[in-house]
Amino acid sequence: MVIKKIVASVMAVATLAMAFAGCGKKESNKFVVGFDQEFPPMGFVADDGSYVGFDLDLAKEAAKRMGKEFVAQPIAWDSKDQELATGNIDCIWNGFTMTDERADKYAWTSAYMANAQVVVVKNDSGISSLADLAGKTVAVQKDSSGLEAVEDNADLKASFGKLVEMDSYLNAMMELEMGSVDAIVMDEIVARYEIQTSGKAFTVLDESVATEQYGVGFYKDNKDLRDKVQKVLEEMAADGTMAQISTKWFGKDITIIGK
Repeated sequence: MVIKKIVASVMAVATLAMAFAGCGKKESNKFVVGFDQEFPPMGFVADDGSYVGFDLDLAKEAAKRMGKEFVAQPIAWDSKDQELATGNIDCIWNGFTMTDERADKYAWTSAYMANAQVVVVKNDSGISSLADLAGKTVAVQKDSSGLEAVEDNADLKASFGKLVEMDSYLNAMMELEMGSVDAIVMDEIVARYEIQTSGKAFTVLDESVATEQYGVGFYKDNKDLRDKVQKVLEEMAADGTMAQISTKWFGKDITIIGK
């Protein structure tokens, strides 16, 4: 009886070990991309309810080339780290800025686009330089590279009358239009696209707060998938697909891989 129990226990442990081993080797056929659904033109909700955008087009093409099913997963931007750590998403691909603070927190692809953090104001605001923001109410998105850029510029931040952190840039633009805030620090690419497509009476200051680059961020230990995406990004740059997608959204190729 004792021997039978021992044998049964050993077999149970062996079976469990095999199950875990099998799970470890299995790779999902889905490529789940986390993005902020209020961040046009990188990722946003179209009039028909579908998810569209420059970054989503790139990610969809990457998934196709890797033989995976593309899944666009909207996330709260300030919860992105938790979404990655729990495996709810495979990567963050949504105008994700590569900063010194984020360098060791993620497994990054190489940069595929250059960007800047700029200041958006109303045309008739009387604000024409960063110095003119003194005493003003300035909005920025929570946990964003815009916020990091402001935090890194202590003198500029100290000059503000108030810094307001908001859940999205689209809401910040509504607040700017209503006059609740005087300016927004945000991504230049997003700002210029939104001004062009919305027709709002906004302008971008000539002075930028910071320059930066966009990359695709993965959980720091998920370097295998990062390497696969890096490979297809380079292929897309080499065969002109990346340039075609960029031209579709921006009227020209503004990507930087392979250039």
